[in-house]
Amino acid sequence: MDKKSIYGLVLIFALMVGYSYWRSPSADEKRKMEQARTEALAQQQKMVDSIAQAKINAIGNDTTQTAVASTSNAKINTIDSNNAFSQSLEGTKEIYKIENEVFKIQFQNLGGRITDVALKDYLTYDKKPVLLMDEAFSDFYFSFFANNRNVNTKDLYFQYIAPAKNTVTDNDSVKVRMRIYPNSSKQILDTNRYMEFVYTIYGDQYMIGFDIRMVGLEDIIAANTNFIDLNWKANLHQYEKALAMEQANTAVYYKPTTNDVDYLSETKDDAESIKTPLKWVSFKQQFFCVTLIADDAFLNADIENKTQKKAPKGYLKDVSALIGIPYTSSNDQSIGMRIYMGPNKYSTMRAYDLDLERQIPLGWSFFLMQWINRVAVIPTFDFLSGFNISYGIIILILTILLKIILFPITYKSYVSSAKMRVIKPETDEIAKKFAKPEQAMEKQKATMTLYKKAGINPMSGCIPMLVQFPILLAMFRFFPASIELRQQHFLWADDLSSYDSIATLPFNIPFYGSHISLFAILMAISNLLYTHMTMKQSAGTNQMPGMKMMMYIMPIMFLGFLNSYSAALNYYYFLSTLITFGQMWMIRQFMNDAKVRLRIQEQKKKPIVKSKFQKRLEEMARQQQATQNKR
Repeated sequence: MDKKSIYGLVLIFALMVGYSYWRSPSADEKRKMEQARTEALAQQQKMVDSIAQAKINAIGNDTTQTAVASTSNAKINTIDSNNAFSQSLEGTKEIYKIENEVFKIQFQNLGGRITDVALKDYLTYDKKPVLLMDEAFSDFYFSFFANNRNVNTKDLYFQYIAPAKNTVTDNDSVKVRMRIYPNSSKQILDTNRYMEFVYTIYGDQYMIGFDIRMVGLEDIIAANTNFIDLNWKANLHQYEKALAMEQANTAVYYKPTTNDVDYLSETKDDAESIKTPLKWVSFKQQFFCVTLIADDAFLNADIENKTQKKAPKGYLKDVSALIGIPYTSSNDQSIGMRIYMGPNKYSTMRAYDLDLERQIPLGWSFFLMQWINRVAVIPTFDFLSGFNISYGIIILILTILLKIILFPITYKSYVSSAKMRVIKPETDEIAKKFAKPEQAMEKQKATMTLYKKAGINPMSGCIPMLVQFPILLAMFRFFPASIELRQQHFLWADDLSSYDSIATLPFNIPFYGSHISLFAILMAISNLLYTHMTMKQSAGTNQMPGMKMMMYIMPIMFLGFLNSYSAALNYYYFLSTLITFGQMWMIRQFMNDAKVRLRIQEQKKKPIVKSKFQKRLEEMARQQQATQNKR
């Protein structure tokens, strides 16, 4: 193995280890986030205080109303004429259920909201339903001012207008309507005016329609109101076997109307106040997400994700979003939105043409990496999946195809390395002839001339690593993010998207973990054998001091780093190394040192045609030599 290949392997490991550190916020960023959070809280408190004072001033000395002159969500007595929706504060909680081919969805009249969404085609790692919305761990409500009182929809009992059927299939759809009416008098509701939530459920779709209608409320909601607040919170819980990996892939994502998709830190507590219009906001986990999408745009949003210090078992993160929904005072206003509640599957999300698929970590920040995944790997993977064969076999076929495509480069790299090894005695003679430091330019010129005569390209050892490096990183992102591999069995692995544990240790080993992944061990062993083979092949060539030991340590370091990663990823690296090992063995059968030496001798008989690049190098060498001679 030549120096350039060694540099490449070291660089790959350094980038993988440094990736997490690079994405972590700096100390200055942390300080700015904390300052922004403090300012936001101060502003919020100022607003609360002003609202409370306004209410107290409006109420005056009326002792029957003083008890409710606060910003709390306490229920107001139904005879309170200042509360436009007071008669909806009392009622009986009722549950309504609708389902289509992909999920079961549950509505509740208290708050007029979705309380539970259970996906039909997916289970958690412990075989429980995947609940993307769960009443016990989430909150979703609107707040606005009506008659100078803060109204929270989560406190109000809506009237349910049932659809004709509770099961939707194929191209059908049903609408679920939830309404609250303002007071007409102390005893009855004004049914000519209302706030309505309209949920449209489609057959075989993870996306539902969500519209808000405000009819005849222009004299109740303040005329200068230009937005209402959507308060959305959730305590996200574990769905996957590898809790730490799922936590590291969970955060709030958002799409500005004029920019690319962005997100909060997935590895640190983070918060952001977004003042520009947004197309959507999403609570994203490793393989699933709930995304609220505006038909037009949201005005702004304050988003946050954080991790509790003393979290219960199976807990991931707290996520929240305070979203400004545009509102204009009119007799009949409709605010259109959609909600995606489903898997982070590339083909499914991309079909909506909303950039939802950019929540899947395919290497979007590195154009070459995401291009490899989107244009080459995913279409091939999907095509092979259509044959209904084991995903372990699909990964094997995919690896073979990649190695076949890269074989010409591998072959040229081997030939170049073999030539370097064969002409080693001649390069040693040049080194002896020009041993003095001031003869460095002559030494370089003589070496380049020898390379040219032998037909050696000094860059040929570096090119394979430059080509394979983006592919290596693309696979590093692709396999852990592919929901198709989730809970897919292969050999001893029960879930190719997570680690394959053949034994659980009674203790935790730093930088390794508390389980033993067999695919990770096989990957490390194959790399050790390959390193040993290449070291023997490179015997006699120039070796960097201590690099031989480093090359043997690298697979051990990868073992610790990848032990908790996707079994599919380690399986791919294992197969890739084995196939490379086999390719190198086959090449050696047809290209031994004697044949390489003969090829070099034949090449030396040909006239040397200097390239423009070589001419420039020689001219630079002459100029540097002339400068040194003058000194």
